[in-house]
Amino acid sequence: MEDLLQVGVITTTHGIRGEVKVYPTTDDAHRFDYLESVLLDTGKELCELEIERVKYFKQFVILKFRDVDDINEIEPYKGKSLYVTREFAVPLKKNEYYIADLIGMEVFLEDGTLFGELKDVMETGANDVYVIYTTEKKEVLVPAIKDCIKEVDVEYGKMTIHLLKGLC
Repeated sequence: MEDLLQVGVITTTHGIRGEVKVYPTTDDAHRFDYLESVLLDTGKELCELEIERVKYFKQFVILKFRDVDDINEIEPYKGKSLYVTREFAVPLKKNEYYIADLIGMEVFLEDGTLFGELKDVMETGANDVYVIYTTEKKEVLVPAIKDCIKEVDVEYGKMTIHLLKGLC
């Protein structure tokens, strides 16, 4: 399991006083209202940034970090990810999972046959879609619905699926 969970990506600066536009990678963008800080992946290290102010603009979150008061201080971090530790993650409901915990899972068919590895999760309006690379190196898209996803074991990194006719 991942210890860090991505909550957003800095897309660009906002104004000249060090604010940034963040594309949220979390289901609830308003969770930033309750965060005191985030971890910025600078490419070399993780740097904790204290959140001073949060605003919203269209699908973006505008963040102002404490002690970052100039556009030049934050400009180099465009495109960089923001994380929180699992301790500050939003609690999950039953049958909900953090995407970071799903990526890399071994995927098995109901009969126990290894089918492949979960490589990505596509978030759509109706339901998520799991991108699975099969043992034959094919890409298969499986909807994250009860009819298809039979069991998810985050602790062991294993998922059991039922392939509906026409998916493969």
